[in-house]
Amino acid sequence: MKDISHSTNRKKSGEISRTLPPKSDFSEWYNELLQTASIMDVRYPVKGLYVWNPFGFSIRSKVYSIIRELLDSTGHIEAQFPLLIPEHEFMKEAEHIKGFEDEVYWVTHGGTDMLDVKLALRPTSETAIYPMYKLWVRSHSDLPLLIYQIVNTFRYETKHTRPLIRLREITSFKEAHTVHATWDDAADQVKKATHIYQEFYSRLAVPTIVSKRPDWDKFPGADYTMAVDVLMPDGKTLQVGTAHHLGDNFAQTFEIKYENEEGEQILAQQTCYGVSERCIAALISIHGDNNGLVLPPEVAPTQVVIIPILFGSDKEVLMACNNVKDIIQHSGLRVTIDDSDARPGSKYFKWELKGTPVRIEIGPRDLKNNSVVMVKRTGGKTNIPIDEIVPRINKAFKEIHDNLFETAAQLLHSRIRLCFDLDEVKDHVKTGIARIPWCGEQACGLEMEEIVGSGILGTPEDPELGKGNGTCPVCGKPTDIIVLMARTY
Repeated sequence: MKDISHSTNRKKSGEISRTLPPKSDFSEWYNELLQTASIMDVRYPVKGLYVWNPFGFSIRSKVYSIIRELLDSTGHIEAQFPLLIPEHEFMKEAEHIKGFEDEVYWVTHGGTDMLDVKLALRPTSETAIYPMYKLWVRSHSDLPLLIYQIVNTFRYETKHTRPLIRLREITSFKEAHTVHATWDDAADQVKKATHIYQEFYSRLAVPTIVSKRPDWDKFPGADYTMAVDVLMPDGKTLQVGTAHHLGDNFAQTFEIKYENEEGEQILAQQTCYGVSERCIAALISIHGDNNGLVLPPEVAPTQVVIIPILFGSDKEVLMACNNVKDIIQHSGLRVTIDDSDARPGSKYFKWELKGTPVRIEIGPRDLKNNSVVMVKRTGGKTNIPIDEIVPRINKAFKEIHDNLFETAAQLLHSRIRLCFDLDEVKDHVKTGIARIPWCGEQACGLEMEEIVGSGILGTPEDPELGKGNGTCPVCGKPTDIIVLMARTY
């Protein structure tokens, strides 16, 4: 990360003018924006652990309030399970542990005493939650059981760490764990989970792609995995949600059974699905521009900023600003007045950097006309009467959200291409997502990944993306299976 002193110029007291790297240099732009916009501080003295600044945490809280709302409204109940998992419980599910064995942090001492049983810091919570589900699930009337938690998880990430994207402490892991009577009931829940995630991301104006991961890339211990991906500005995809059908694999290990109506003891079927702060990375990266953040109004910490345009000391303008603030605030919107002594241009820069959706400017001329100037962060400047200010702001909010989603969706779909040979795939994944026929055999899929140097995301859920036929580029067999391939984080 650059030393911020090189790109920061102080003019008046408290007035900062700063130019971000162009977004075309995505990595530099992203790292600089996190620091400049006060989202995260990367200077914590442990690799892969980062600090949420208050402003960034406010965005995080508003984003996660959406997922809570969606889960709560679909019958989920929030709970919280311990961070520490005894080794004997953690090691029970062999296939699951094999997927995480190189990523686990172990607690071996309590003070100066060696612990009798090593304790794992949860990399994910199946082995912490399911011993309790064994105790809680007794009868078919207990099902379905839909529980979620939002917690931190720890993974000893050995790849290049990146704030919000690849972490050693995932600070905001939403994981749901559900129990069902039948395999089909669990499969229906997986579909519901991906639909919840699609609604969640649509509220963030972020278009997504849902696909079924190939067997070699599914969650350890799952029958199958569905994943939600977004396309980042550098052409790589970022996995921003997963939903796993666990079958009865964990139920066998942890003896999670229910008594059916005939009095028989039946192994339960399970799912789990999760979202992390990668959702914030997607939100920031997809919508941001060369001037900073561009936030959908629903999750912006400040939705409206009022800028007084003063010529000397103008009490009438300040009074008008406060009156307008009261009107907006009473309507339930988040609004502030920037009455600092910085120049108007510096104030515009500051609030554009923070992604504030609407800016209101009020000067002496506006007072005479009983109006204000409204500027949208996505572009567009209009004069509006003060007595119409709340409905006009709400209309602007919808326009901003719709514009963000449509712009991102058009870009996503323009960068998805049907390819028919691996050289074409190899070239296209430099900037986007390739669609390619595949016979479905694992050996051919792995060879495709090796030749292209990129992964198979999976078979897309969207019928339009999955439409097509051709021949497998490795074995030459005719096939109507279309898979997506992309570079990934």
